[in-house]
Amino acid sequence: MESRLKVLGHPVHPMLVMFPVALLATAVLFDVVDTVGGPDFLGEVAYWNITVGLIGGLLAAAAGSFDLLAIPTGTRAKRVGLLHAGANVAVILLFAAVWAVRLNADSRAAGGALVAIEVVAVAILGISAWLGGELVDRLGVGVDSDAGLDAPSSLRPPAATQRIGEV
Repeated sequence: MESRLKVLGHPVHPMLVMFPVALLATAVLFDVVDTVGGPDFLGEVAYWNITVGLIGGLLAAAAGSFDLLAIPTGTRAKRVGLLHAGANVAVILLFAAVWAVRLNADSRAAGGALVAIEVVAVAILGISAWLGGELVDRLGVGVDSDAGLDAPSSLRPPAATQRIGEV
């Protein structure tokens, strides 16, 4: 099943997901280091990682929803896709809650309870990433129907069935 939303022949969702995954996971790492006595600026950097990660997560979710809606109902792929989407909604909501608490705080540092929420959220994110891999690698969601080890470049126009001048 091919992806519905493509740029230059490639699905958009996988292009976008790497940013929120990396930014949110790095934010947790920075907050953990900040909490155990690391440099003070790490809490601020983590806050901005979460901010940009949430924006990226919303964009990735929008792109992913196009593919999710195209999966036939009653299939294992649809069930896995719904779990993947639900896990991502949970991640966005948890990080949005952490972001909202830190928004107007005197310090952008997270502290113990917020770091615990972030750790739970990033664990759910890891599960969701595995589910996304299951969708693509095992169930073939978003994979081009012409995919193959020797498939031509997606930037190359499709070959014509006849050459000019042939009948």
